[in-house]
Amino acid sequence: MTTEQAGPATTTPARAGRREWIALLVLALPALLVSLDMFVLLLAMPYLSADLGASSIEQLWILDVYGFLLASLMLTMGTLGDRIGRRRLLLLGASGFAVASVLAAFAVSPLMLIVARGLLGVAGATLAPSTLALITNLFRDPAQRAQAIGIWLVCFMGGAAIGPLVGGAMLESFWWGAAFLLGVPAMLLLLVLGPILLPEHRDTAAGRIDLTSVALSLAAMLPAVYGLKELARGGWQAVPALALVVGLTTGVAFVRRQLHLEDPLVDLRLFRNRAFSTAVAGMHIITITGVTMYFVTQHLQLVEGLAPLVAGLVMLPGVLASVTSFVMAPVLARRIRPAPLIATGLVVATAGVVVLTRVEPGSLVLLAVGYVLFQLGCGPMVTLSTDIVVGSAPPERAGSAAATSESVSELGYSLGIATLGTVAAVVYGRVIEIPAALAPAAEAQARESLTGAITAARELRPGLADSLVGAARDAFMLGADVALWIVAGLLGGLAAVVLRMLRHLPPSRPAPHEATGDHTADGAGASPSDEIHPTETVPALVPDARREDS
Repeated sequence: MTTEQAGPATTTPARAGRREWIALLVLALPALLVSLDMFVLLLAMPYLSADLGASSIEQLWILDVYGFLLASLMLTMGTLGDRIGRRRLLLLGASGFAVASVLAAFAVSPLMLIVARGLLGVAGATLAPSTLALITNLFRDPAQRAQAIGIWLVCFMGGAAIGPLVGGAMLESFWWGAAFLLGVPAMLLLLVLGPILLPEHRDTAAGRIDLTSVALSLAAMLPAVYGLKELARGGWQAVPALALVVGLTTGVAFVRRQLHLEDPLVDLRLFRNRAFSTAVAGMHIITITGVTMYFVTQHLQLVEGLAPLVAGLVMLPGVLASVTSFVMAPVLARRIRPAPLIATGLVVATAGVVVLTRVEPGSLVLLAVGYVLFQLGCGPMVTLSTDIVVGSAPPERAGSAAATSESVSELGYSLGIATLGTVAAVVYGRVIEIPAALAPAAEAQARESLTGAITAARELRPGLADSLVGAARDAFMLGADVALWIVAGLLGGLAAVVLRMLRHLPPSRPAPHEATGDHTADGAGASPSDEIHPTETVPALVPDARREDS
C-alpha cells in the first residue's frame, strides 16, 4: 500500500474509524514507555554507575549520547522515511530500539552501555517523525488529526508523570538493567501490529538523498547540541563554545545547499507558509521556556531539600494539567480559532511563570499553582502547532516536516538550559554573600552553584554552614527569578506574534465544501491542509494570507 500522488477530488476528508484509532494506540504506546524509560534511567544512574564502575565522564556520556544522536539524525530520518516509506522506517527503528535496549540492559562495561545508548539514539531518531507522519496519513480530518496528536503527546507526559513512581518501585524489586527493558514489549507489539494496521506512505517522485546534506546536517547538529549541553552544564568553556560556533557555521552552509538542490534534505519552501514557519518558531520558543521545569526541580530538591520521589509528587499536578491541556486543546480548537486559543494559553502560562517568581522557601502550594498554570497554558501551543506543522506539509513531505518540528524542539530545550541557565548562574555568582570566615577553596566552590555551596557546607561548623546555605539559596532564587522573568517575556511576546501571524487560520472543523486531494492508501481523503504543489508559495492548508488580511 504505497501512496501515489493523485489529482484533485471533490470529496470531504474521510473521518477515521475504529481501525485508525487502534493504530494510534499502537503508535502511542511506545511513546509512553520510551518517555517512562528516560525517567527511570535518571533514577537508575547511581546503581548502574556503581555496578559498572563508570567514571563521571562516562556517566555524562551514558546520559547524553542518546540526545546527541537523536537530535543530529532526526532531519535525515524524517526525509528518509518520506523516500523509503514511513511504516518501513518505523518498523526498522522499532527493531533497532528493541535490540539496543536489550544490549543496554545487559551491558557489562561503561563503554558497552555508551554504545548501546548511542544505538538507541539512532533508532529513536526514526520514531517521532515517522509516527507523526503516519498519524497525519491516518487522520485526514483536521479535528481528528489534532485530537490524535494530542493523545500522542499525552503519552509522553504520562511517562513523565509516572516515571518517578514506576522507577522507584522497579529499582526496589529489580536490577538497573530493567529500566532499559520497559520499551521492548511495546516495540514488539508495534512490529506485530504495525504491518496490519499502518498503511505505507512515501513520496514516489522523490529523488535520491543528498549524502553531502546528510553529512552537513550531522556536522551542524552534533557540535551544536554538544556545545549547548556542555555550556549549560559547566558554564563558559572554550571547547563547547568553539563546537557551538562550528555547528552554527556548518548549519549556514547546510541551509545554503538546501536552497540550490532539486531534492533537498529539508524542503525550505515549506517556510514560505507563514503558518508553518510561525508554528516551527513557536515550538522552538516554547521548548526554550521548558527551562522552567529545570528551575522548579532544582528549587524542590536544592532549596526545599526534597527527595526526588517527593519532588515528583509535588510536580505531578502540573504534569496532569499538561495532559489535560493536550487533550482539551484539539476539542476547543473545533470552535475557537487557533490564534486566540494558543495566545490565551500563553497568557495563562505567563501568569504561571510570574507566580513562580513569587515563590519563597516553604511555599510549595504557590509553586504547585504556578507550575500548573504554566503547564496548562503551554498545551495549546504544543498540540496545535504540531498539528499545523504536520498538516501544512503535503503527505509526501510529512516526515520531513515532522522531523523539522522535532529537531527545533530538541535544540530549543538545550538552548533554554544553556542561555537562561547561564543567566541564572551569573546572577547567582554575583549576588551570593559569602560569610567572611569561609576558606578560599570553600568560597570558590560555593560561588559556582547552589550544589557547590551545599557540598562545601558539609565541611563547616553548623552555624557557618547554615549561613552559607541560606545565602546560596537566596542567590539561587534571585537568579532563577531573573531567568523566569525572561521566560515570561518570551511567552508574552510569542502570544502577540501568534495573534498576528495565525489569525487567518479557521477552527479545525472540516468544511464540507472544500476540495481535497486523495493521498491515502486506504481510501481516506486528504484535507485541504495537506495539499501543496511545488509552485505554490502559500500552501492550501492556510487561506491566502493576503485575502484574509484584507
